[in-house]
Amino acid sequence: MIVDDEAPARTRLRDLLADLAPELPNELVAEAENGFRALAAIASRRVDVALIDIQMPRMDGIALACRLSELARPPAVIFVTAFEAYAVQAFELNVVDYLLKPVRAKRLLTALQKVRPHPMRMQVPLASLQQTARSHLSCHERGRLLLIPVAEVIYLKADLKYVTARTRDREYLLDESLTHLEQEFGEQFIRLHRSVLVARETIIGFEKSSSDDAETQWQAMLRDIPERLPISRRQWPLVKSCAHHLTP
Repeated sequence: MIVDDEAPARTRLRDLLADLAPELPNELVAEAENGFRALAAIASRRVDVALIDIQMPRMDGIALACRLSELARPPAVIFVTAFEAYAVQAFELNVVDYLLKPVRAKRLLTALQKVRPHPMRMQVPLASLQQTARSHLSCHERGRLLLIPVAEVIYLKADLKYVTARTRDREYLLDESLTHLEQEFGEQFIRLHRSVLVARETIIGFEKSSSDDAETQWQAMLRDIPERLPISRRQWPLVKSCAHHLTP
């Protein structure tokens, strides 16, 4: 399966696979332009190898690789990316291989030959990765892939189709859902209201809200930033109990 949001990149990989067929028989069973479509495609067919771009809209290649590892029979993953190796290493993903664009036929052949004897080789490393949350989040900004240490994130706020990750120094836009982030980082973050998760360790106190909103009587005070985040009435008992070391 080829997963890349750029049609010319998919075409090149398709042509390379056809050129390699005499030496390495293969069948292209699916193509997708983002991670969500890739997951839908793989649900109805067997895929042994996934050639995945890293920078894609909606769900990037890193997130897709993690989701694929949850399958009963996960495909081997080969990243095909315009980014240098550090981006992959930073996520500690033990994928079969990664190729830098523009991909050469000989290099692709070498990568695929690593898969042939051990089609299940990716199941253990990626499955192990999924048992713990990621150490970094990814942000696509002006043609770059930025890595944000989760430990530095103070809060995550949903706004329309994006989520804002706030660190002490700046904000980053993430192409992920707040619900998915809560499921993955539930031990580190707590929900203040329907659109905000805050790192538990950054809460330094509470104060009465000056707003007339009946839904929010309390606000969370956070370390390193002056912002106050409203806490919904529904979440207040849970937030208060989780911050039992503080005195509101």
